[in-house]
Amino acid sequence: MKLSRSTLSVALLAALVAPAAHAEIALDVIGNSEVSFEGLVQADYNYFDSDFTDLNVGGDQLDGRDSDNELRRAELVLKGKGPGNFEWVVGYDAKADKWLDVNAKYKIGGNSNHFFQLGQFKQPNSLEELSSTKNNDFISKAMVTNTYGVARRLGAQYGIGDNNWSLTTSFFTRELTEHPAPTPHGPGWGVRGTFAPINESGNIVHLGLSYVNYDSFQDTVRIRTRPQADLAGTRLVDSGNMTNVDRQATIGGEAMWITGPFKLQSEYMQSTVERYDNGNPRQSKDFDSSSWYVSGLWNITGETWGYKGGVPTTGLPDEPASGMWQLGARFDSIDLDDGVIIPAANPTAAAAVDGVLGGQMDSWTVGVNWYWRSNFKFMLNYVMVDSSRFYARTPATGLVDPADQGQLVNRKVDDNPNVIEARVQFYW
Repeated sequence: MKLSRSTLSVALLAALVAPAAHAEIALDVIGNSEVSFEGLVQADYNYFDSDFTDLNVGGDQLDGRDSDNELRRAELVLKGKGPGNFEWVVGYDAKADKWLDVNAKYKIGGNSNHFFQLGQFKQPNSLEELSSTKNNDFISKAMVTNTYGVARRLGAQYGIGDNNWSLTTSFFTRELTEHPAPTPHGPGWGVRGTFAPINESGNIVHLGLSYVNYDSFQDTVRIRTRPQADLAGTRLVDSGNMTNVDRQATIGGEAMWITGPFKLQSEYMQSTVERYDNGNPRQSKDFDSSSWYVSGLWNITGETWGYKGGVPTTGLPDEPASGMWQLGARFDSIDLDDGVIIPAANPTAAAAVDGVLGGQMDSWTVGVNWYWRSNFKFMLNYVMVDSSRFYARTPATGLVDPADQGQLVNRKVDDNPNVIEARVQFYW
């Protein structure tokens, strides 16, 4: 669904004349449950300065233009508190046509840090993924989050902790919304532990570890990521379809430091795709890959962050009329190379690969955010990408993207595009 100029104008006009209300809209009390309504609307624009590969060709973007715009999210959420210690939520994204959080939670002893949850919810394996989408520091989430984060899945979850520590374990299966293979929707389990040795107003140190292990869907896994641009149709690094897959296991580490108006945050994940023997040694080796980022954010206007349930929380601007201004920078890196090149006997022929050479990519993102009043956010990012990947080259067809196991390669291509990104957001 593309966002036309007229649709964008109407959406912005509706947002500007809407009444300001930071909290959710209270609807009614039904069956001793206080029902409220929340929403999130995001519209994105990307301008692509492509290098080797046209970033706007592939997937749903087939026009090859230098820019693209889209209604990114249109989330509608009903929430309920009660009866008693129960809470429930039903969320739906009208843009993506998929279910969001759909679950019920029971707070044991009335303690929000000690609970049992059943339904569809985000899995416990990523600080950025578990943080609120409307308060993301950058327009595109980090590569490690987009690549290895296990988001909403059906399952059961138990959590225990207090203001300084938490331990959460989850057993899950597929999503409510069906997706085609090879998306990672097999059953599995996960666990995440956090510890905040310092947790004071404007002074927070957070540490965390996570682990998820799940079955592959139809024995196939494909690991790839966009160049830090959500509207790009091209992935510059791509493992290709790995078949004969048993399970995928990902371990992650996270750290965050908040001091006054500054926030420093980092995550690292290493993932192993476990494969079974199908008689072909090149297609039976386990595949290891990794990704990480480090980011810094400065609230120019002086606000700080809160901390709840092992994730940061973003408050309102101190001066709603002028808003809260943020400056940020992030460095990302991902490595999908786990193989060696076997030289060809004939110098004019392509070499073979033992394993997988999906490529490597680094990126810098710098950005500015403006939270205006209680319901609006405007974001502007500039992304600089540095990637490299092996391709095959034949006299007849030129460069060929292998994107499969046992591929032939004889040329490493550097691809270093830049992207300008903008987002308009309205939430209540």
